[in-house]
Amino acid sequence: MTSKFAETSIEIDRLITERWSPRAFDPEHAIEDDKITALIEAAHWAPSCFNEQPWRYVLCNKHSDVVVWQLAISCLTPKNQLWAKDAPLLIMACAHEAFSYNGKSNRWAQYDTGAASENICLQATSMELFAHQMGGFDAERAREVFKIPQQITPMAMIAVGYYGDIGKLHADFIVSEKADRERKPIEKNFFRGDFETPYIF
Repeated sequence: MTSKFAETSIEIDRLITERWSPRAFDPEHAIEDDKITALIEAAHWAPSCFNEQPWRYVLCNKHSDVVVWQLAISCLTPKNQLWAKDAPLLIMACAHEAFSYNGKSNRWAQYDTGAASENICLQATSMELFAHQMGGFDAERAREVFKIPQQITPMAMIAVGYYGDIGKLHADFIVSEKADRERKPIEKNFFRGDFETPYIF
């Protein structure tokens, strides 16, 4: 198994329907350097307010620097460590909270960093890789081990790799790994004109 398609009400791009956040990764299958560069380029060309590009990423590749990769693993919650230990690439996503041109607070920094991170996920999908974003990590430890300046906020850790053997997953994750992909009904999150009018096809 390499993908689970989303069931949509109308046809949309396959990169979106095939994008999926599994937990079963192949720990022995290193990600090729050109594919890692492609992930970086995808984030690099994301849109941002005033073209500020507030995202900052720290890449931790098990197959090129296992010490740094182990530091990344150590920042994760214990439950995330159970499966992320098989991901060959961990990426720390951060947001620079101030505009470079005037030093004032950039309230769109986190929004823009999320857009860049989604580009990473979609680019991964296009190359038959998988990406799983995690909020479950120790931000202060990440700040320490990655030497993150105070004006930059750790946002998420992204595990990237090739799909692995579901049978090797910790038992806590088997059910969710096999479950169908689901979303709330569209009318719960989308509206026509105001929040009192659900968007219904």
